[in-house]
Amino acid sequence: MANSIQPVIMTADLNRLLAFYTELLGATQTSRVPEDGPAFYVGLRVGDSELGLVADAEGAAGAAGRILLSIVVEDVDSLLARVKALGGSVRGQPNNMPWGQRVAHIADPRWQHRQPHPASLK
Repeated sequence: MANSIQPVIMTADLNRLLAFYTELLGATQTSRVPEDGPAFYVGLRVGDSELGLVADAEGAAGAAGRILLSIVVEDVDSLLARVKALGGSVRGQPNNMPWGQRVAHIADPRWQHRQPHPASLK
């Protein structure tokens, strides 16, 4: 079962969103990848919730970023076997990431019958 679910906003302007949520909601930065240089990912705490921001260089400046859910589970590989049986699809096979997570991308059933699938949808 899932241990946690975190919304993640993908944006062409990570610094702008970071400033926005920090000033508007008093968000505090909990993590940053990489620690030095331009950030790829910034984790925020807003009250008792978490929010992730991911730099998306392919996103158009000023365009709405896509939002995905980061779902932490005990065993990614075992979970993937159940996705298709429940009406979803596996959009990317599991990969071990440099920051220590094993990550895979899935689509829930609502995306199954929509065409075309955007290349950036994960």
